[in-house]
Amino acid sequence: MKYAIYGAGSLGTVLGAYMTRAGKPVELINRNAAHVAALREKGAHVTGTVDMTVPVTALLPGEMRGPYDVIFLMTKQLENAQVVSFLKPFLTADGVVATLQNGLPEPGIAEIIGRERTIGCVVEWGATLAGPGESVLTSSPDSLSFHMGGMPEVPAEKLALVKELLETMCPVVIEQDLMAARWSKLLINATFSGLGTVMGGLFGDVTGDKAARRIAVRCMKECIDVGHAAGFAFAPVQRKDITKLFYYKSAPKRIFAELLLPIAMKKHRGIEPSMLQDLKKGKPCEVDAINGVMCAYGRKYGVPTPVNDKIVEIIKKAQAGECAPGKENLRQFDSLS
Repeated sequence: MKYAIYGAGSLGTVLGAYMTRAGKPVELINRNAAHVAALREKGAHVTGTVDMTVPVTALLPGEMRGPYDVIFLMTKQLENAQVVSFLKPFLTADGVVATLQNGLPEPGIAEIIGRERTIGCVVEWGATLAGPGESVLTSSPDSLSFHMGGMPEVPAEKLALVKELLETMCPVVIEQDLMAARWSKLLINATFSGLGTVMGGLFGDVTGDKAARRIAVRCMKECIDVGHAAGFAFAPVQRKDITKLFYYKSAPKRIFAELLLPIAMKKHRGIEPSMLQDLKKGKPCEVDAINGVMCAYGRKYGVPTPVNDKIVEIIKKAQAGECAPGKENLRQFDSLS
């Protein structure tokens, strides 16, 4: 058996360190030559809520040899068609791609490699790349989990294999309804990654600001309305039913949801949104695959999404250099309340 993590950046470096420490033959692949060189020379250094350094095998994409039984896909979705087409020849005859990306990537991946080879995984923790070879785990160790599932055609033994590999790091929940888990994670990302990027801060900056909390619960309500209109359910997030906790139809329930946010996100308050990390590096971010998905589904099913629309607008302006992430951007939501 041979495994690869393609796009081993902040999250992939952490997962690769855990898998390697557990004795799994995994190769960490990244286009960043400095990052790969540091991983080779010093190992994967993971700090934050843990502290460990693990010697790992790191490669540039051009150095891949394969074949791999499992490829964990951890790049942004921006170039998925090209990336998955590139990876397809590196799979074994019955190899699978397990995507740990944000958004709803599985249908597009399945079109390229087949439904029987497509597994989806929702990552319930965060990390930030501090420098070449160094990743900071920003979620509490007792709050780490994966939620995964596959297309109906995926063999049970392949699901079991991927589960075993992920469990080298933390607990794994097998979801019978993968899309329900995806929509729950999409809601979390649209709200906290979206608003965190708008504010230029962490998840905890969203929950720690009264105005941001008010916007956040409205964003969550929009996401739930859109998902339900599209016929999707929302899976529990770490055993919590987010629709019951945060959906509201009255002012008292909205106020309750706002007060609950800091408690619910306490163990993840140190997460820096990946979109904000990209903006800081001058890289295009995947807002279209997160908040943009909500907006697109909202238009399709006739559900207004003014908060998500505004988040997309601000982030795209920041990406174009027309504004900067910052708390003052929250004023742009005043007219929506």
